[in-house]
Amino acid sequence: MKAVYIKEFGGPEVLEIREVPDPPSPSGSNVLVRVRAAGLNRADLLQRKGFYPAPEGYSTNIPGLEFAGEIVEVGSEVTSWKPGDRVMAITAGEAQAELVSVDESLLFSIPDQLTFTDAAAIPEAFITAHDAVFTQGKLKESDCLLIHAVASGVGIAALQMAKQAGATVIGTSRTSDKLDRCRELGLDHGIETTDGSFADELKGLSAAGANVILDLVGASYFKENLSSLATKGHLILVGLTGGSTSEFDLRVALQKRAHIVGTVLRGRSIAEKAEATRAFVQHSMRHITSGLITPVVDKIFPAEAVREAHAYLESNASFGKVVLSF
Repeated sequence: MKAVYIKEFGGPEVLEIREVPDPPSPSGSNVLVRVRAAGLNRADLLQRKGFYPAPEGYSTNIPGLEFAGEIVEVGSEVTSWKPGDRVMAITAGEAQAELVSVDESLLFSIPDQLTFTDAAAIPEAFITAHDAVFTQGKLKESDCLLIHAVASGVGIAALQMAKQAGATVIGTSRTSDKLDRCRELGLDHGIETTDGSFADELKGLSAAGANVILDLVGASYFKENLSSLATKGHLILVGLTGGSTSEFDLRVALQKRAHIVGTVLRGRSIAEKAEATRAFVQHSMRHITSGLITPVVDKIFPAEAVREAHAYLESNASFGKVVLSF
């Protein structure tokens, strides 16, 4: 099969399409899927640079955390799926290839009205966002949610699901045009963070602060996050594009009785990932099927143009998801 392949760590030029061995025929609860599209994530950029190694059992050279395709073959213990079913899922790696093998518990169906490229924009972004905002952050109706990098794939997913849940959503971005586009998706208030400050403006919008903060940036926003957090609020740390080390005043965290949670999907067990997938499907998949929530695909690149896709995502020009087609 053909796969995206990292020849060595470095810039986009280290990527190529290479012929690699097919996965073995599935056994037990495993399912073999022909990948038609795969989402591109910042984790893939980090893996390409050597900063985000694949978990044990997955290739360091073949990236990819989510895919959409059709089942080719199922293991002897599989009861929920059959060849020909259109499915999507998260995985710990190797999704950017023509074939991928996953446990059946990670799969969920692609609604009839969605293309494979639309579906490939869903698993990583929406499951990450749902797990962070609802499972970890315990967002409730009428709560205030602050989303950093709201125009990212995870940010847009969180925005749409939170609005369907009845929350007020405030988002930050470094560009005003992205905030304008997010308003079309339901964003209540946008804060342009050209200098990295947002706490004062947020307090003008929500005097009590944000009940949940979804932080895809990291260290550079940490101090302002604590200032912006409501009493008993949840700060959910998901991304580190703004650095990984920060100093902060512990007194603020104590006074606010803050819940500070770090979360990542990739390193979890299959059982934990399956639980996160089920929670998302039960809570929000009906809204995608009905069209109330829409996966936002910014650009689709053929897999052969993976270098260009990486360069584009790295430029921070994207709004929503970048997808590779196979």
